[in-house]
Amino acid sequence: MAPSVVALCLASVTAALLPGSASAAASGPAARQPTGDHGYTAQIRRTEYGIPHILAYDYAGLGYGYGYAFAQDNVCQLADEVVTLRGERSTYFGATADSGDGTPNLASDTYYQGVRKADTVRQLLDRPAPLGPTPELRRMVEGYAAGYNRYLCDTGVAKLPDPTCKGKPWVGPITATDIWSLVHDVNASSGAASFKQAIGTATPPGTAKSSKPKPLSSRTTSAERAKSDLGSNGWALGRDLTRGRDGMLLANPHLPWIGNYRFYQVQLTIPGVVDVSGAGIYGTPVVEIGHNQNVAWTHTTSYTDHAAVYRLTLAPGDPTSYLVDGKAVPMTRKTVPVTVRGADGKQSIVTRTLYTSRYGPVLADGWTATEAYSLRDANADNLRSMNEWLAMGRSKNLAELKQAQRTYQGVPWTYTIATDSSGTAYFTDSSVVPHVGDDQLKQCAVPGGHDDLPVVLDGSRTTCDWGSDPDALVPGLFGPAHQPQLTRTDYVANSNNGSYLTNPAAPLTGYPRMYDTSGIPLGPRAQLGLQMIAGRRDGTDGLGKPGFDLSTLQASMLGDRNYTAELGRDDAVAMCRAHPVLTATDGTLVDVRAACDALAAWDTRDDPDSHGSALWHVFSTGIRRGPHQWYRVPYDPAQPLTTPRGLNGDDTQVRSALADAVRTLAARKVPVDAPIGSVQRWEGIPLPGCSGGEGCFNVVNASPDSGRGGGTGPVEPDEYASGSSFIMATQLTPQGPRTRTILTYGESANPRSPHYTDQTELFSRKQWVTERFTEAEINADPHRQITTLRR
Repeated sequence: MAPSVVALCLASVTAALLPGSASAAASGPAARQPTGDHGYTAQIRRTEYGIPHILAYDYAGLGYGYGYAFAQDNVCQLADEVVTLRGERSTYFGATADSGDGTPNLASDTYYQGVRKADTVRQLLDRPAPLGPTPELRRMVEGYAAGYNRYLCDTGVAKLPDPTCKGKPWVGPITATDIWSLVHDVNASSGAASFKQAIGTATPPGTAKSSKPKPLSSRTTSAERAKSDLGSNGWALGRDLTRGRDGMLLANPHLPWIGNYRFYQVQLTIPGVVDVSGAGIYGTPVVEIGHNQNVAWTHTTSYTDHAAVYRLTLAPGDPTSYLVDGKAVPMTRKTVPVTVRGADGKQSIVTRTLYTSRYGPVLADGWTATEAYSLRDANADNLRSMNEWLAMGRSKNLAELKQAQRTYQGVPWTYTIATDSSGTAYFTDSSVVPHVGDDQLKQCAVPGGHDDLPVVLDGSRTTCDWGSDPDALVPGLFGPAHQPQLTRTDYVANSNNGSYLTNPAAPLTGYPRMYDTSGIPLGPRAQLGLQMIAGRRDGTDGLGKPGFDLSTLQASMLGDRNYTAELGRDDAVAMCRAHPVLTATDGTLVDVRAACDALAAWDTRDDPDSHGSALWHVFSTGIRRGPHQWYRVPYDPAQPLTTPRGLNGDDTQVRSALADAVRTLAARKVPVDAPIGSVQRWEGIPLPGCSGGEGCFNVVNASPDSGRGGGTGPVEPDEYASGSSFIMATQLTPQGPRTRTILTYGESANPRSPHYTDQTELFSRKQWVTERFTEAEINADPHRQITTLRR
């Protein structure tokens, strides 16, 4: 059990300014002197929009300031996440409530209690670096937990500013192990953590608790929702494409606006050691997307699998044993207790059993009397990602960034896009990928797989076990020599489209099939991104002379073009002009003349005030749901940048989709010429953008009521939002970095904080924050606030 807040406060020395207070001691002795091994000292300097710049003289102090600043803004979200990771949601909220990602609390708690009982995180912490955390990082995480706890001590749970958790019994001190558990969970989000419902509810067929098994392809775990939310755009621009011949970077991750995958913007500084600015996922102690003096990097979600599902052939008459090379192997059983709060407030213990094969946890879906499925997660032993990001933040050039990746091999599930002040652009898929060779895929892959699943392999043969590379830090994974990478002086770009066309002038081919995406269509968002770069290279995009500078990079990012509209709007108008009355899916005749006029007048952009964009949003979503061919010119692998294109107005389902869209808007009392900002809002603020499948580079998915419940999950479905989150445009000049940012939902998940929607207003108006990176820039902010911490 963690200590109580009272006990923690009695043990600490509180000799610091309270949150939000200003001080003339911007660089006083408390901030200048190291504290040794048994204390923490840090300064938090907040500039516009509440952005914290943490200054310390050792890693423990750096973590202390970071944890304190984060708690000031987001104490409730981290407290909620810790309850999840400890497997205690049912204790406080009941068994059937949603854990925040669609998983019932009891299933979530069962999964996390299993992780805790396996002692996975402690065993990983026992490893020395590079497999385990470096000493610097260990001190930083200990400081982070202590800083969070210090904030609770200073403020008191009963006086927390966020009503979400003010006075709640589930809020209390955290430990360094809680933070490491969070890191482990983030790394597993492309594997085991996304299957937690299937893991937590797995029961052999024929037992009292079992239900009719579902096919594996119809599973309802949180992996589907996670996959739809995880995405990004990333550009690294080299000296041949920038006006100043500098390296430039565009970071545009697309993640949920609710819950624990929000970003927190911060600068972390130990003079002469590390000075890195950017953003990290809530509760992680490092900057994961950002820049320093000479290097900038971002990430996009890798198309590669980071786990594998093994189909188990069960032993005859025993659904808890499976065959490997003809021999029966019993599943391992692990019993976990979950404390459940009943409707009457009384608590009881529910005991669940988890089943594990030699590959990993057994899944509920697909478990029959003859077969079952088991998950092997390549990130099951990964805490080393934090080592890598800390080392990347200290890199002085791309060579050092690459060395950091080779040393730790810990980026869990993303591509890396980076540049440095030499004007060199770099792309790699250095993520953690199962070593499944081409021959193994041919011989072991189970036919009839599903798009939402990792690769499915035959678990009845040891020849289908993962292989390894001599340069792989961890057995069973591909090593750096097999990983796709590209270095250019013009650009590299990715929009979750696989690595093949990172730069169409130099296609990435010849890699193992696990990495090979050459046969997969780009998708409209990726096509648009590459066209935007080409238009800037040639100066044909209306933004002035060729080449990128900071202003044209910003304008490209927030141009809010809708690529499917550019490809098909005119065809849609021709269709409805020729057929002013269309038949809806249910046979109803619908007059579409007003809709036709709205589409004809629309500028094909998804600015908040672009009239007609709401209609296209509903219409294009409808036509993409069906199996029919809605493009007039189909996809051609020989023309991946320009096909498919054109709207097939002769298709009856396309016509019905427009009629359905008109009826849908009418039912919602939305005019057919409504702008997207009237139906897509965050706490009432009109939002630009649309989905990636619709062809928006600036991806945003929201409803009219999004943000109403705050940024801490779980919330009602109509309050959810996702998409562009931390946007960063950076130019690495000889005089130092010049950076513009937008944290689209602000620094705080607290709906009462002034930093809950302040940057959402900027995002709506296409305005950016000018980053303050140097000490002179930070000190020049007239609204600077300083908190000095000592313990």
